[in-house]
Amino acid sequence: MKNLTPKGIALRISLFVATTVTIIVFFAEFFSESIHFLSLFLVFTSSLIISYFGFLIAIEQFIYKKIKLIYRLIHSLKLNKDDAMSDINLSKDIISQVSHEVIDWDKKNKMEFERLKDMESFRREFVGNVSHELKTPIFNIQGYLLTLMEGGLYDEKINMDYLAKANKSVERMIALIEDLDIISKLESGTIELDLKKINIVDLTQEILSSLEIKANDKNIKLGLHNTLNKPAWVMADADKITQVLVNLLVNSIKYGKEGGETTVRFYDMDENILIEVADNGQGIEEKHHKRLFERFYRTDRGRARDSGGTGLGLSIVKHIIEAHHQTINLRSTVDVGSTFSFTLKKAKQ
Repeated sequence: MKNLTPKGIALRISLFVATTVTIIVFFAEFFSESIHFLSLFLVFTSSLIISYFGFLIAIEQFIYKKIKLIYRLIHSLKLNKDDAMSDINLSKDIISQVSHEVIDWDKKNKMEFERLKDMESFRREFVGNVSHELKTPIFNIQGYLLTLMEGGLYDEKINMDYLAKANKSVERMIALIEDLDIISKLESGTIELDLKKINIVDLTQEILSSLEIKANDKNIKLGLHNTLNKPAWVMADADKITQVLVNLLVNSIKYGKEGGETTVRFYDMDENILIEVADNGQGIEEKHHKRLFERFYRTDRGRARDSGGTGLGLSIVKHIIEAHHQTINLRSTVDVGSTFSFTLKKAKQ
């Protein structure tokens, strides 16, 4: 009885009715001793035809009215308003058709519910992270100011020192707010990229030169390896890509090993140029790889916060690269090193 259409149901019912009527007429003629097989055939045929069309019309009307209500309810509750309302095909298995619609709607509902749960969880985590990041500099500033107000302002041994520390905490808060503003604009698409033809090799060389002092403080060697043996022209926003490279290189220096090495490499990838920032530092455990580009995510929260930074650098890097319609990836092994790689589209010659 599976996959029955209205016609199939009407046919089975009408066969039952026609057979029943024919049997009754047969026994009536049997007891009257005047059996006419032609009349029995006519009775069976006429009963079958009349009952078939009668039941078919009744069933189709019932299904159309009842199932149509279910369809309307399903489509009125669908979150995706672009879904067109399907027509009921009465020549097919109606029950299965509606069943599939209900199952599909239920799956979409569950997926939407899970998405909303993830968004709520992300919102709570984000608010908690922002509060945590702001709390430390605010409490520091409060402590320094209270000390100065209680007489420290007139103590030459601590007044300028405490003012400098308070100012450093203010600068940390400003950096955090500026980074949050950048991410917000990148996510909303309100920042328009100033795409120009730039030589990514020359730009990288300038950035490496500007970071030499910072690298020398940890005895880390900065290098550039151009496998192209020629300029690498790409279409990119120079300021934004500078921010990407600075973030990656500063992180490499910050978490690199004393006496280590960080190298920027370039590779030709047909339509794109692949840029790699590789080091032989402490590396990153695999369990952190998937979440490393999330806002405020730190592999070692206490140590990372002490070393400065807002915890938004890699998230900004990811958003900038994606705004260029490219991707960034990470390869890393603990005690071996890390390699961040991203692509930029070649400029037309």
